[in-house]
Amino acid sequence: MPIFILMTRLAAESIHDAAGRRAMGKEWLAKVKSACPQVKFLAHYAILGPYDFMDIYEAPDIETAHRVSLISRAEGAVSAESWQALPYDRFLALLDEVRRG
Repeated sequence: MPIFILMTRLAAESIHDAAGRRAMGKEWLAKVKSACPQVKFLAHYAILGPYDFMDIYEAPDIETAHRVSLISRAEGAVSAESWQALPYDRFLALLDEVRRG
């Protein structure tokens, strides 16, 4: 399945309370699992930089990735940006294919 990376930024007031943040995260995950049962989460990180969180997940198609992003925005993310990722070994295989013509 294709791999996607979801970068989200939350409103400042939604990250000050750990219990509240935990509850919001569980609610978001339940909605994603209900709307997109085929999505498989691989990792979830709190990060430094312009975004607050990074989720790495597998989804069957781009439309499903859009759903995940839309649910994130609907559930309080100030911004959500999705990227499609390719495992490095697959990238190298593609590079070899392109080189060979």
